[in-house]
Amino acid sequence: MNGPSPIPDPRSPIPDPRPPVLDATVLIATYNRGTLLDETLASLRALRVRPGRRWDVLVVDNNSSDGTPAVVDRHARDFPVPLRYLFESRQGRSNALNTGIAASTAAVIAMTDDDVRVEEGWLEAACGALDNPSVAYAGGPVSPLWQSPPPRWLDLTRGDLWGTIAIQDHGDRTFCYDAARKVPLGANLAVRREVFTSIGGFRPDLGRTSGRLLRGQEVPELLMRVGAAGLHGLYVPAMRVHHHVPSRRLTRGYFRKWWFGKGVSRSELELIQPVTELGLDLRRTPHILGVPRYMYGSAARNLAGCAIGLVRGRPAEAFRHEMMLSFFAGYFWARLTSRPTRAIARLNGDATLSSRSS
Repeated sequence: MNGPSPIPDPRSPIPDPRPPVLDATVLIATYNRGTLLDETLASLRALRVRPGRRWDVLVVDNNSSDGTPAVVDRHARDFPVPLRYLFESRQGRSNALNTGIAASTAAVIAMTDDDVRVEEGWLEAACGALDNPSVAYAGGPVSPLWQSPPPRWLDLTRGDLWGTIAIQDHGDRTFCYDAARKVPLGANLAVRREVFTSIGGFRPDLGRTSGRLLRGQEVPELLMRVGAAGLHGLYVPAMRVHHHVPSRRLTRGYFRKWWFGKGVSRSELELIQPVTELGLDLRRTPHILGVPRYMYGSAARNLAGCAIGLVRGRPAEAFRHEMMLSFFAGYFWARLTSRPTRAIARLNGDATLSSRSS
């Protein structure tokens, strides 16, 4: 079955002509992960919600060429709640999610990934948090399911690099994401549908696709708009899911590519949203070659930290600093190759970069 036409501009409000029919839709965007999706759907079968809580599951297939449709069809025959399948031909997770959001009739959109296993109390914890009308979105812990043991150069005692493999754990206490200056992962995010109706959906240009660069700023950008609208979100420890971490992502090459891509998409995000989550207005910050000047100091410190870590035989410490340098490299590359960046440079009086645009 084909889904409804996607929203032309994800920043435009998503039409909502119908009152909510369901309390929640579990939304999964999938691409060529039929085997893992099978496990995800099996875990969703075991969900436990309070009596009277109405929910369904919506899988949006984003051009899969494996057996994904057959996996969904097999589960749909005896799934405990309605399980729907939609197809979205425009590549990219953001496109698939926007199509699913537009097709949902639920008050809450609970998003997870096609390589995740949810705990049985996950959906009820999400809906319970959003039963509070002052809460616009909720997220929770994402624990790893290792395909192979993590390498010694990956420091798991601190969370600096966790986002690379989509894991997160902020402890067992509920807090406001905004106040803590943190954001949930897209693999574990529940949002009131009225939020999308008000501010629009995810930006495909900042999200993950099958292209060369690994991007992933669609969730922070959406939540910046949420915050600008005066809305807030909660970290909910009981919203726990488990995320499959394949061996191919536990390589230095994958981490370098991911952090370079993050630098690229962060550069683009900050052209769109020049006030950072820390409250820094980049329009008032000096720039060199289109890059905020303070980032050069951070890069120098990370270069020194990487060298010190190598000399002292601390591979995890050295690699963490190297990833910050990869982020800087991606950010720098994006600013040098971006037309909007040249306009920013001219506004900041950066003659070196401005001259290159002529």
